[in-house]
This record gives sequence, structure tokens and C-alpha cells, in this order.
Amino acid sequence: MMKRLRSQAGQAYTEYGLILVLVGITVIGALTIMGQQVGGMWHAISASMPR
Repeated sequence: MMKRLRSQAGQAYTEYGLILVLVGITVIGALTIMGQQVGGMWHAISASMPR
């Protein structure tokens, strides 16, 4: 019985790990694609502010 519980806990940790990796890859991909646009927008906002 204990061996089965440990096996399920290990499986859950593996699934959580895979989900975190997938989310990380998605975030990195989105930042890579949108990075130039966000940088340009940030520059335009900071340039329009009075000093």
C-alpha cells in the first residue's frame, strides 16, 4: 500500500514539473516574440514624459 502511495506522489511531482516546464517555455517564447514590440513601446512612453 505504501509503495503505491509513493508511486502516485512521484507521478504527481513529475506531472507538476512537466507543467512548469511547459509554462516556462511558453513564457520565454512569448517574451522573445513580443520583446521588440514591448521595448519599442517602453521607449516611446519614456521619450514622451517630460524631464
